[in-house]
Amino acid sequence: MKILVCISNVPDTTSKITFTNNNSEFNNAGIQFIINPYDEIALSKAVDLVNGGANGTVTVINVGDVTTEPTIRKALAIGADQAVRINTTPYDAWFVANQIAEYAKAHHFDLILTGQESIDYNGAQVPAMLGELLSIPSVSIAKKLTIEGNEATIEREIEGGKEVLTANLPVVVGTAEGVAEPKIPNMRGIMGARSKPFEIIEPIPVEALTSFSYYETPATRGKVKLIAESDINELVNLLHTEAKVI
Repeated sequence: MKILVCISNVPDTTSKITFTNNNSEFNNAGIQFIINPYDEIALSKAVDLVNGGANGTVTVINVGDVTTEPTIRKALAIGADQAVRINTTPYDAWFVANQIAEYAKAHHFDLILTGQESIDYNGAQVPAMLGELLSIPSVSIAKKLTIEGNEATIEREIEGGKEVLTANLPVVVGTAEGVAEPKIPNMRGIMGARSKPFEIIEPIPVEALTSFSYYETPATRGKVKLIAESDINELVNLLHTEAKVI
């Protein structure tokens, strides 16, 4: 089985996010970048499938410039067999999906795994776009994934319950928590990552469909007022006059 895992390079979840150039550019000074957590789940599942008897290979692919290479090296240390970096700066989901689809078309993968979304933009668009560009099924927000023969069984949460789907390979699956436990690379994996194949390819031209005007951070939280549980009248008064929710 040939598995392609798409990984994004995102700021660590503990990073303090700021912007520069009149809030039009992300300020990456002092930011520690990591594998997108949902993508790391996808990678861990791919490694589990291959180590569990699927007898295949795991290729990780990233659309990014040279600064993303430490993240890709970590993916190799976790257990991927080879890596590909498309040498460009990603500017929207459509651009990224087209770059990955172009590579996937040329190499014919049985399974393509992504995270359900990246934690920086939370767009959740790439899995569906990949499926459409490759003319294969795509299922996202998967909580469980099993492969048996040429068939994938995917469980996902829906409002009020869960949904179980089956699809013939090849298929694109966007993973969420529960699909696999993220793996910590050991010393053997870290050392072995240095000798694994790492290909750098140039991007194909893709027309941008979106542009960013500016960024803004969420409004700061307001002050909290504590009211005695016995003072119901004061609570009602504040909800009416200050919170204006009644």
